[in-house]
Order: sequence, then structure tokens, then C-alpha cells
Amino acid sequence: MPLGTFKAALMGTAGGFEATGGTETTSGGYKIHTFTSTDDFIVSSAPDGSTVDVLVVAGGGGGGENNFAGGGGGAGGFRYITSQAVTAQTYACTVGAGGAPYSGDGGASSFGGLIAGTGGGAGGGTSGGARTGNPGGSGGGALGWDYSTYAGGAGNAGSYSPVEGYAGGSNTLAAGTGAGGGGSSAVGADGVDDGSNYVAGGAGTSNSINGSAVTYAAGGRGAKNGWNGISGVANTGNGADGSKVSGASGGSGIVIIRYLA
Repeated sequence: MPLGTFKAALMGTAGGFEATGGTETTSGGYKIHTFTSTDDFIVSSAPDGSTVDVLVVAGGGGGGENNFAGGGGGAGGFRYITSQAVTAQTYACTVGAGGAPYSGDGGASSFGGLIAGTGGGAGGGTSGGARTGNPGGSGGGALGWDYSTYAGGAGNAGSYSPVEGYAGGSNTLAAGTGAGGGGSSAVGADGVDDGSNYVAGGAGTSNSINGSAVTYAAGGRGAKNGWNGISGVANTGNGADGSKVSGASGGSGIVIIRYLA
């Protein structure tokens, strides 16, 4: 085996690997390409056996809204793949938009045709959306209204292993607060009727691919009592909070690629 090929196979990707695209940084011996909007990752040189680590987070779901208690938006699908084989070619990096207020689903993110994450499901509401949470990478939480039973949306819509996200919370006959959206690490909390302003969304997942720990893909909170929900932070894939009055949008997704410099 030629020396350069052996080095690439041993170290993952190094020794003649060259690529451009996104915002380029270095940390801990790695070169990192961060895509906060859709663009191309262009590999101009790739020795045999070249691999990269890839984080793909889809856009989070928009929060549900009605005149009482909207459900939280589900987080965008979270996918982290190490040692993904690549060759010298152009890979389209698609960054999903956050779901629109009033029950819009998040957009899918992807790395070429190799790795994809499903947009988060919208939270349940009565302004333009279903009362149940929508399915998605993580599912939206159900709204709390008229003391009826509404289900949260299912997670892991892409049927991946490990899963890309979890279900949103549900509401029962006794619940008057919107349920939390599902997160990439946990289901959203079910609605309650205890006077709370909101219930928690499902937990996100911490990842350090860019050299520092960042938590991505957390579910939005379910709302009650005049709660004006907070939108998901851009490029986190977080779901939006549910609202009683004004709608909130999901956080857009992100794609990050790294390899040994």
C-alpha cells in the first residue's frame, strides 16, 4: 500500500486531502467546515480511504398557538456520523429552515446523498395546524385546549438507528397546558393542569465537533397562561415554544464537517 494511502486509512483523513466550503476553521488538529446555510462542500483531492465526521441537524418545528395553550415544536432530526467515506467530488450541504410560527414543520438538512435529518414536527395548535403534534425528526407536542385528549407527534420519522429524535408530549382529559416538543435525547413532557406557565420540551444533545460543546436539537416548551413563546435559536435545530398569543418559529439547522488537518 502506498504511504499516503496507508496514512489516510490509519488516521481517517489526512495526507493530501483537500476541501473547501462553508466557514473554515481549525481546532485540535482538525479542519472544520461549518454550513449555516445551504452550500457545497467541494472535495478536490481525496486519497483512498478518506473519511470525515459529519454533524447534520435539521430545522426545528414551529410552535403551536391558540387562545389557550399551544404545543411546543419538535426538534430537528440530529445525526452525527463518524468516519463517513468521501471521494473527490462536490457534496451539497442542505441546511433546513426552522418551521414557521403557527404550526410549520422544520426543513430537512443533509450532507450530499449520504446523511440526512428530518425537520422537526410542528406543535399542536388551532391557528393553521393540527391539534395533535406533527411527526418529524422529533415530534411536536399536542396543544392543551377544551380538556380533550390530543397525541404528540411521533419522532424519528427517518427510521434511523440510532434515532434522530423522540416523540412530542401528549395531553389527556385532565391537562390544560400545551405539551412539550420532542428533543433529540428525550420525549417532550406531557401537558399538565397545575397552573404552570409552560412544560419542558425534550432534551437536546451536546456535541463538540466544532471544538467546543454545543447543545443541538432541543424540543420547544408547551405553553399556558398567556405565554408568548420563544423562537428556536438559529442553527441549533431547536423547536419553538408553544404560545397563547404570538407564534414562535423553529431554529434553523446546521451541517458541520471535520477531518484531520
